[in-house]
This record gives sequence, C-alpha cells and structure tokens, in this order.
Amino acid sequence: MKGPGPVASAVAPAGKRRWRCVAATGAALALVFFSVVVPLAVLLGLHSRFPSMYLVDESAVSVYDGSEGGSWQKIPSEENDVLQVNNTGMELVLPTSQERTNTNTSQSGMVTVGQPELGKLNGNTSIHPALPTQQAIVLENSLLPNITNIDLKDNFEQGLPGDENGKSCQLQFGSYCHWSVEHKEVMNDSTVKTLKDQLFVARAYYPSIVKLDGMEKLSREMKQNIQEHEHMLSEAISDADLPKLHGVNMGKMDQTITAAKSCAIECINVEKKLKQLLDMTEDEALFHARQSAYLYRLGVQTLPKSLHCLSMRLTVDYFKASDDMEHSDTKKFENPQLQHYVIFSTNLLASSITINSTVVNSEESANMVFHLMTDAQNFYAFKNWFIRNSYMGATISVLNFEDFQLKNMSNGNVEQLSPSEEFRITSHSNALTLNTPMRTEYVSMFGHSLFLLPEMFSDLKRVIVLEDDTIVQKDLSFLWNIDMKGKVIGAVHFCRVKFLQLRAYFPDFPYDSNSCIWMSGVSVIDLDKWREQDVTGIHHRILQKLRHDTEASWRFAALPVGLLALQDLIHPIEGQWVQFGLGHEYGLTHGAIRKAAILHYNGNMKPWLELGIRRYRKYWKRYLPRAEPFMIDCNFD
Repeated sequence: MKGPGPVASAVAPAGKRRWRCVAATGAALALVFFSVVVPLAVLLGLHSRFPSMYLVDESAVSVYDGSEGGSWQKIPSEENDVLQVNNTGMELVLPTSQERTNTNTSQSGMVTVGQPELGKLNGNTSIHPALPTQQAIVLENSLLPNITNIDLKDNFEQGLPGDENGKSCQLQFGSYCHWSVEHKEVMNDSTVKTLKDQLFVARAYYPSIVKLDGMEKLSREMKQNIQEHEHMLSEAISDADLPKLHGVNMGKMDQTITAAKSCAIECINVEKKLKQLLDMTEDEALFHARQSAYLYRLGVQTLPKSLHCLSMRLTVDYFKASDDMEHSDTKKFENPQLQHYVIFSTNLLASSITINSTVVNSEESANMVFHLMTDAQNFYAFKNWFIRNSYMGATISVLNFEDFQLKNMSNGNVEQLSPSEEFRITSHSNALTLNTPMRTEYVSMFGHSLFLLPEMFSDLKRVIVLEDDTIVQKDLSFLWNIDMKGKVIGAVHFCRVKFLQLRAYFPDFPYDSNSCIWMSGVSVIDLDKWREQDVTGIHHRILQKLRHDTEASWRFAALPVGLLALQDLIHPIEGQWVQFGLGHEYGLTHGAIRKAAILHYNGNMKPWLELGIRRYRKYWKRYLPRAEPFMIDCNFD
C-alpha cells in the first residue's frame, strides 16, 4: 500500500508544471496579440469610442424614414449608402422632397412633423436612407470627436465640398479637410512616384511570368528588381531619400517590364492583379486619412498642457492664500443701472480674453459688470485669476453653477453646466437638388444652462451674453440702446441655415419653414420680456417632450429646443457687427475682420489651440495677459 505513494506524489507536481507552462505560453501569446491589435485599432478608429475629455455615453439612434405615417424607426442597411453615428456627433441623412417628408403645411407656411426620438447614440450604429438621398444634413457637436466609419473609396482630395457625387469631405471628416489642404506640404517625390508605378506594374505581371515555361531567368530578374524597389521605397519618402544608384535600378526595372509585356500572357490576369493592387493602395490611403483625421480631432479636443497647468496652479494657489483676498464690490452685482455681461465657460484663458478685449475697447469700463458662470471643477481657478488681475475698473463676479442649483432648484436635481453648444451642419446648397455643392456651417446655440438666466439674475432687466470664443474690437455701448421691439433676444440672424433644413428635428411643433436660425455668439437679452413670455417654461416643456436618455442626446437637444423655444422672439442685430467663421473658414479678409465689432471663432480651430488658424490668431493673442507669472510658469507662447 505504501509503495505507489511516492510515485503518485511525484507525478502530480509534474502535471501541474505542464499546465503552468501551457498557461504561461497562452498568456504570453495573448499579450503579444493584444499589444499588436489594440494600437492598430486605436489608429484605425475601430474602437467604439475615442478618448476625449468630452466623451459621453452613447446608444442607438432612430431616424425618420420619410414614409407615410411619419414613423421613426431603425432603417435596414443598403449597400453604398451608409452613414454612421459615432460617439456624440450625429450624422443623419434627411429627406428633402415633399414626397419624402411627413409634413402638414398650411397656407401660412407653418409646418409640423412627427415626433422624432433624439434618443440614444451608438458608436457602431449605421443609418441608411430608405429612399435615394436628396439632401444630407450632418449635425455634430463640434466639441466632440466624430470620425465616421463609412465607405470612403473615392479620392480624398476630390471629396472636398462641392464634388459631384455629393459625398463631401466635410461630411466625412469635418474641418480636418480644410486644415489638411491648408497645411499640405509640397514634396519633391516625382521619382519616388515613378518607382512606385514600376513596382505596381511589375507585381501585376510577376504571377503570370512565374507560371510560364522557359521564363525562369526573367522571373528571377523580376523578383530581384521587385525586392530592390521595395527596399528603396521602404526608406524613402521624397527623392532626396533615394540612394545614388536608384537610376540604375529604374533602368533595369524598365527593361524587365518591357520583356514581361512581350510575353504571351492573358491580360485578364494582369488586370485582376492591378485591381487588387489599386484596392490595397486605396485602403492604405484611406487608413492614413482616417488616422490623420483622428489625430487632428484628438488635438482639437485635448486641453492644451499649458491651460491645464494654469488651472491647476491657480487652484492650488487659491487655497494657499489668505481669506482676505476677495475685494469685489457686491453692490454692483445687482445694480440694474450698470452694464451687465454674462459668460458661461469652463475655459479660464478664453473667458478672460473675452473680458479683457471688451474692457479695453470700452469707453466706460467702470460701469461694466461681468458675471462668469463656471462649474465646480474650475471655480477656484477662475476666482483666483480674477482676484489677481484687474480689468480697468470693471467688476468681475465668478459664480459656481452647481451652488446655484443647490440653492435655487426645488427638485434637488443638479445638472452639469451646459454652456453654448456648437453644431456642424452640412447640406446641399439647394435642398431640392442633389447636384449642388455641399456647404458646411458651424452654428452655436444656447446650452440648457442659459435658459436659467432670469433665475440667476432676478434683479436685472437686461444682460448681454458673450461666448468665450469671441473677442470685442469696438465699444459695445450701442447694444444697450437697441430697441428690441418687444422681442426677448437681440442676435444675428444666420440665413445660411433655415428652419426648413432642420425640419426633421422639430416634432409636433409649428414653425415657419422660411425663418432663419440665429447665432448665439453675442446676444442682448431682455430679462423682463423673457419672464413675461415664460421662455424658461417653454424650454423645459419642449425638452421634456423630446426624448433624451443620454448625455449626448441631451446636449444635442440644445439645437432644436433652443430654436423652438425662441422662435419669433429674436430681434435681428445687423450682421456686419459680428464676423463669424474665424475657427473654420480660411477665406476671410483682414479688412472684413478689422471692420467687425465682434470676432467669433466658431468652429473647431479655436485660437488657443495649436491647430488654430494662424492668420486669425493675432487678433486674439493681442489681449493675452503676458505679465501674469503663472502664464510664464506654464510656458504660454
């Protein structure tokens, strides 16, 4: 009984060691696999969400199918007509012809449509139009990443707005298209391109030459030439990178290709191989385009290191300082006789430059009061900054949005700060015709938090709301004397986009299809009229009617809710006072910029970003407080 004991005890550990060895090998293989696949997935943008400081939840989206009954449903896939909903941006294909819209149009021009589900967003959800596309409108929160996984086989450069097939580069890649064209480097690579052409032709002929009897020498020479070309091209991007003897190799390859063409081979095989090589090349070009667009968007979304440093240093310094730092004149905060400006922002430097530019160009800065509404995360940095810096006698009040909600909201629900939102809208110039150029506009609209203005400033009668991506070049006193003619808001009408183009987002509400939308870069608000018209209540009721289950759809709802709640309540301000487009449009003239009272950097390329449009950045940088020690410590340029 005791004999087998030692043998059994010796066998068990050996088995365990074998299993441990197998497990270790499997773990090592898995580690190698993921170390290769995961970085590739990141570069290709194949993961369901992209890393960003503004990333939010997503799930499915429903789309109006244009059928009778006005139902909103997921539409089955159709090849070659695909758009993706990705992250928090929304890319939708909308109907335009009267047969495809479930609209009831009265003689007065008022239109109502069925209720959509703004609903949920999903990074992998495809949306396909059930009928041939007549108009494509893209609404995308421009502060958030949105790289579409759609079939982009057409030439990337030809995909710029206005291409004949209607598939605009802007529709696919957003403002990256203009940025890439403006920053395209002219390379001296004509010889490299010739080498690549030779290589493609040789690869196309090689499989057929190998199969021919008596052509062993030619096949060996072709194989050797292909390998030499591949070696040269693996280390060369421009002609200057090529080795000195590249001309000899090109001559040898020419002779080899000529000999291959003289052989009796079936052309269909060469054609198939050339098509395969063409598809591979297009896929490679698409990969690099997507990778570049993703990296561009990552640069747009990422908070610059210097700004993060500034915020952190100011926050730490605030708690180190004594309690007697604050010296604001609180009586001015509620004095309706003064000029009150309101800014909702989480960007310290941008909002301070907006204030500085307004004060510098004002004739009576001592009568100006700025109310800065920010979130709890940035509150102490904002507070410390405006304690340390003075603005020609202007009074600055920094407010915490979360504190306001806790003190004043009866339901006890605390929502995050929702400053102005930006949307990218891409459509055909003529909504009824497909063969018209694609046009892209960046539209800013009040966030949900701004609809609490009457509760925030109960003692004030009129305020001017400025966005933090604006700068002021002239005295704004004239805005305080505008006759609003009974309207609630004075703002610039933006007639490049009309209600008709956004009709699918206005559920069960009447609207004038010919009305222009408005831009919220600068807005004069009559708070008494706001309270009289109960705009806050209207906003709340419309928002409740629209389904918004996620943060992404809640933010997206700012566009239709803001337009509907304030329709017929906007008094138009003369457009020449405000110059839009400095954050996305390269063609603006310096003469037009200098004439404008207000510059609005709407778009992705903000002036505080490295990717901002350089020729417009000087107008913004002239108001930088360069003497601030923390600016120097955080390496601001």
